[in-house]
Amino acid sequence: MGASLLVALNSDASARRLGKGADRPLNALADRMAVVAALACVSAVTWFEEDTPEKVIAACQPDVLVKGGDWPVERIAGAKGVLDRGGKVVSIPFEHDRSTTALVKRIRGSI
Repeated sequence: MGASLLVALNSDASARRLGKGADRPLNALADRMAVVAALACVSAVTWFEEDTPEKVIAACQPDVLVKGGDWPVERIAGAKGVLDRGGKVVSIPFEHDRSTTALVKRIRGSI
């Protein structure tokens, strides 16, 4: 959807504040960044300490902002600024039901 792909990840503290459990994130920020950076389509990886990536989005001023399909466009952090600059905001539908939350539930259910 664009010439390059920047991925911004929640810091460990930010991820914990998402309310998914005291043991989250399962993998430390450095490890999560390394995995994402290894993807050929990713141009750069960064992180944010806040609850949302709005500051990162405002600083980068992307032409296209993309988030997973569980987020409607009007609720995507930074969407208004991107749209106000004439950019595009896209919520991509999930092709497969894969999430850490679902995996943790499956594992805990089998114990």
